[in-house]
Amino acid sequence: MKEFLRVMKALSDPTRVKILKILERRSMCVCELQTALGSAQSTTSKHLKILEDAGLAASHKDGLWVNYTLADGRQSAYAASILGNLRHWLNDEGEICDLLQGIERIDRYEILNKN
Repeated sequence: MKEFLRVMKALSDPTRVKILKILERRSMCVCELQTALGSAQSTTSKHLKILEDAGLAASHKDGLWVNYTLADGRQSAYAASILGNLRHWLNDEGEICDLLQGIERIDRYEILNKN
């Protein structure tokens, strides 16, 4: 039951659901996700940690970058089931549509040059 509750708790926050919907479209680093969400780096990182612990997101290092993707579902059958269904859920939700339209213009190198 602990594994099931971990997945459900991870999905109980709207920001974490938004992160998963973004990661359906493309892999992103923390700075890109924080730009898309308009949140602080530390907040975004905490959300990603919760998603990783629940088996919903995964990270991999690429040089200096840590990129986040949707998990492959091997860690948790509950996470795999949710991720499979989430692809069909919320796609017509206005807030999600607006968020996804904006992610194509987000580029980590432009973000770095602004800072």
